[in-house]
Amino acid sequence: MTSRRVLNGDGTEPRFEEFPERASEIRALLEETRHAMARLLADVPKAPRRLRLQAGEVAVEVEWDGAPSETAAGGPSPAPVSGQAAGGAADGTAGQAFLTAPTVGVFYRSPQPGAPPFASVGDHVRPGQQVGIVEAMKLMIPVEADKEGTVTEVLAEDGEAVEYGARLFALAPEGG
Repeated sequence: MTSRRVLNGDGTEPRFEEFPERASEIRALLEETRHAMARLLADVPKAPRRLRLQAGEVAVEVEWDGAPSETAAGGPSPAPVSGQAAGGAADGTAGQAFLTAPTVGVFYRSPQPGAPPFASVGDHVRPGQQVGIVEAMKLMIPVEADKEGTVTEVLAEDGEAVEYGARLFALAPEGG
């Protein structure tokens, strides 16, 4: 897993030689911005093709591929993919629940290489418990359980690229 870093638009690391007395303040602001972008990406229904953030004169742009969505035209917004599979019985998943990827990125089961995974088959998880990480655009976004249950299957490999809503873990729901 790569370390978290803030980069300039050209891929270089920021340089603070001009303002050495404000370097820690600038780094803290960049870290806060990184967290805000991670929250923004976790809340969108589909990973954007392009994301732009500008500090001076404040601007945030998110751009997706394809035609404008129905939401922009006043139609219904897409429902996030999570929880029970709609076709549960037809695809052999009746009675199972799933923990899904909050965004597009690379899925990691543990906090760092060689460390034990956050969750394994047989583990009991509760809502809010971290079960993995998805790295998206150098941001480490925690994957948290949104329901209680016992992990019956790990559906994504460590280091695997995943899409928004991809099933990461299968759960036997509590009491079932």
